[in-house]
Amino acid sequence: MAKTPPTKSDPPKARAKRSVASEGDEIGAAEFGRRVSTNVRTLRKARGMSLDTLSQASGASRAALSQIETGKTNPSIGLLWKIAAGLGVRFSELIDEPVSAVQVLKREDMQVLRSVDGRFESRPMAPAGASGLAEVYELRLLGRAVHASDAHAAGTREILIVLSGRLRVAVLGEVHDLSAGDSIVFPSDVPHTYENPAPGEARCHNIVIYGR
Repeated sequence: MAKTPPTKSDPPKARAKRSVASEGDEIGAAEFGRRVSTNVRTLRKARGMSLDTLSQASGASRAALSQIETGKTNPSIGLLWKIAAGLGVRFSELIDEPVSAVQVLKREDMQVLRSVDGRFESRPMAPAGASGLAEVYELRLLGRAVHASDAHAAGTREILIVLSGRLRVAVLGEVHDLSAGDSIVFPSDVPHTYENPAPGEARCHNIVIYGR
């Protein structure tokens, strides 16, 4: 069974250790776990990969992959990116249902993903399958939040447009400080870090462009 979403009465440490996914803002941990477990298992088998092979390709442990496929846990956003890179698929292919020709994505139906510490949040801004080449997300970082991301699939690039607050991006040995209205394009098939150096929240739009 998927883990129960945290409640407001849970202590902060307990909340950080629980599921980091929610359907919309409050519900859907069980549905999310079911969807991810089905997608990971289907995509892995379609590529003829064993759990050990996917573990080697993604850097995720075999035990973690097994727990995800059996619906016993909901992965963090960082772990999902590792699995997507190991499978060579778009991030959205792991979290979304099969798509139809015409789609509408309501804000209350958007799948929210959070880092383990809960200080970094990613929300899709377009329906799944809207494009086979790009995905659009809204990123939110609480004050002083830092989120380190592993390399995505080969050829992946990102465009970040800062909507409010401040954002610091570290990539390829360089650090770039951005303010509201600024944007940056960078290769994300290498490790990179998002940081909010200010005490207030930072928001930005994130366009992920795939090389394949």
